[in-house]
Amino acid sequence: MKLKFLSVMTLFLPFLALAQETKEKGIDEKINDAFMPFAKWWESFILTPVNIAGYDIPIVLILLILGATFFTIYFKFPGVSKFPLAINTVRGKYDELDHHGVEKSDLNVVDGDLVGTIADESKDGEVSHFQALATAVSGTVGLGNIAGVAVAIALGGPGATFWMIVCGLIGMSTKFVECTLGVKYRDVGKDGTVYGGPMYYLSRGLSANGMKGLGKVLAIMFAILCVGASFGGGNAFQSNQATVQIKTMLSLDGGATGVIIGVILAILVGIVIIGGIKKIASVTEKIVPFMAGVYVLASLIIIFANIKYIGDAFGMIFAGAFTPEAGLGGIVGVIIVGFQRAAFSNEAGAGSAAIAHSAVKTKYPASEGVVALLEPFIDTVVICTMTALVIIFFNMDAGAFDYGNAVDSKVLINETGAYVGGVDLTSMAYDSVIPGFRYILTIAIILFAFSSMISWSYYGLQSWKYLFGRGKAADTVYKILFLLFVVIGAAATLDAVIKFSDAMVLALVFPNMIGLLFLFPRVREEFNKYLGDIKAFVKK
Repeated sequence: MKLKFLSVMTLFLPFLALAQETKEKGIDEKINDAFMPFAKWWESFILTPVNIAGYDIPIVLILLILGATFFTIYFKFPGVSKFPLAINTVRGKYDELDHHGVEKSDLNVVDGDLVGTIADESKDGEVSHFQALATAVSGTVGLGNIAGVAVAIALGGPGATFWMIVCGLIGMSTKFVECTLGVKYRDVGKDGTVYGGPMYYLSRGLSANGMKGLGKVLAIMFAILCVGASFGGGNAFQSNQATVQIKTMLSLDGGATGVIIGVILAILVGIVIIGGIKKIASVTEKIVPFMAGVYVLASLIIIFANIKYIGDAFGMIFAGAFTPEAGLGGIVGVIIVGFQRAAFSNEAGAGSAAIAHSAVKTKYPASEGVVALLEPFIDTVVICTMTALVIIFFNMDAGAFDYGNAVDSKVLINETGAYVGGVDLTSMAYDSVIPGFRYILTIAIILFAFSSMISWSYYGLQSWKYLFGRGKAADTVYKILFLLFVVIGAAATLDAVIKFSDAMVLALVFPNMIGLLFLFPRVREEFNKYLGDIKAFVKK
């Protein structure tokens, strides 16, 4: 236990202490100066490349792409063939198969569980298919779709969009596999609280396959990295971009501005995460449809306003995918940018979403697997593509920036000579067609960031509990550290945060994908069982 604790804290404590510095430089600068060296080292370590045909390709992306492609072929393109089944499952068409029925109970609220549900949860889980999907989508549909797409296009040109879409399509198969396993190997506590995710299917699943030692090592590795990812991509990146947008909209400046905004965000996040998965699910199922609806509606308005250029835009996307702009490192460079940004956005292969999906009320693991495959489609194929089109239209009309001419995840705006990146570039694109939309976008960004942070707090907490036990003291320590990273992210620069965040999310691919490649036959068994029972149900 002590060794596990030291392993985690060694990663984060060296720069946490600097959050208390307030003299000489501004506190924002001090936090960023401390954060950057670690972020650079961690990024270079995780993105260690291997040379293939003269190209340096990160090993983690090779594992991600080959694994997703294999699952897509093995399960006969489930993202297409099982799409109608996924829609029917999430809307509750087959709920009667689970014979849900909540027994009356006089128990009080326990660790965020609602009165009257605990008896039922001990058998079936904690949340509905829709709530599980909303919670997981809230962890993926977010600033990766707004800021991440802008970074991808700035670095890789329009062609990066094509490879993001490809990553999303094959990622649907990976999500199907990992979320099915998440439900199959979950653990249910005596009070009905569900504990699930890669930590459990790696340890339990591989143990059942006679590989107990490997399963335990991979599970611990995943849990440690997931805690880090919850602090990075699921937290610091979100608070960073929300803070940037707030400061831009309100024309705020000053050494401690980021910290002040971060503290406010931390307080709001803290209020929700105290409630547990039920509270998180109840919030995300309301926030996600609303904010996604606003963002999609604005995107469609701009797309239809530029409908005569839609052919040209897609032409640039396809052409750029295979004949990239000069200076982008060739076609492989564009593929790497596209897949890296899409992986950060939809997290397929990282296994994080399986933690939320594990809490679903069902006795059919594959039912949640088919629901989960909707995530990469919603996140990457639909929303990321919409964002990309808006930015491409913006640049076609204004010639605002040169593709591939990005520095530290920021692109030079030709008219002003200023470098902007992430959410600022996306905001400019939307505001160019819908004047004043930056104010609405600011609200959407804050909601995106907020929902992503509370979802990732659950992912990280589940991993923390796996490492250190399920006591209240362990919970409190994790939540304090998580809220501290809200402040750190708000104070650091985008470049430092995005390096750390990318690497943390991608690092999860190593233990998770290795486990999936051993356990996928169990998914086939569960899938056949679910389909068989559906056929029998339909015949009645």
